[in-house]
Amino acid sequence: MKIKSIWIEAEEWAPGQWTPGDDNTDVVVTLEDGTRWAASFYSYRNISSLAEKNRGTGECLGGKFLWSPHMLLADEVSRARIEEIAAHLAAREPRDFESIFERLAPGAEQEDS
Repeated sequence: MKIKSIWIEAEEWAPGQWTPGDDNTDVVVTLEDGTRWAASFYSYRNISSLAEKNRGTGECLGGKFLWSPHMLLADEVSRARIEEIAAHLAAREPRDFESIFERLAPGAEQEDS
């Protein structure tokens, strides 16, 4: 598997809104064969921050659980780390890549163009 491009939702946020050490973002990886794959990257610290927020808001049974489809946890969610992880999985762990990322339907809106 070879990566052609990576789109990161957080790069489209207003300046100062993205905190790679305590954030989460959706990611779309386009492979050279044209297939597109999506996952949500969460920093470890963001899991704690979301649990604390949910305890206050009552969401997720008051912070008793947290889930996200196609969740990947990382020490940070910077472009450099996302590229590093995606490249590693695509090149060395393709079965894990296909388990973690969701294959998007052909013709779906092109976010990473």
